[in-house]
Amino acid sequence: MSNVTSLNATDAGPAPLMSKLEMTELVMAAKFTKGLSWKEISEAAGMSDVFVVSACLGQNTLPKEAAAKVAAVLGLGNRTKDVEIALQLPPKKGQEAETVSKDPLIYRFFEITYVYGDTIKELIHEEFGDGIMSAIDFDLKVERVANPKGDRVQVTMSGKFLPYNQW
Repeated sequence: MSNVTSLNATDAGPAPLMSKLEMTELVMAAKFTKGLSWKEISEAAGMSDVFVVSACLGQNTLPKEAAAKVAAVLGLGNRTKDVEIALQLPPKKGQEAETVSKDPLIYRFFEITYVYGDTIKELIHEEFGDGIMSAIDFDLKVERVANPKGDRVQVTMSGKFLPYNQW
């Protein structure tokens, strides 16, 4: 990977690749400065908001065309190509994450898994058999659901069932 360099090379030699962390910081700053929503950015890319956000946060890769559209809509000046390239590079998924997040919203998902994980596993095994839900062949959707007692967050996960091989 050390031979891959930024397109913003100078006569002094090629510039190093932008890190996923630096890319995320530039994306977040541009998003805030331009007043863009994730919906607007993902619509420009022509992809789901969940996937585009995960790529912009350094956890997934975008196809070349989508990466170019995201970088363009963010208007990053001379860093546009660097961000476009960084959006296409394979990430080290979950490497920046703490073992258990201290962020209250993210921690709720750990808590849900602690409380309901065995229940979810039991129900999946009863319905499908012994196996797992793929996080690769996977879709995620986050929606607001109106409720008279206060709006609710609906998180829908859909992953391909992968049965364990028996031999």
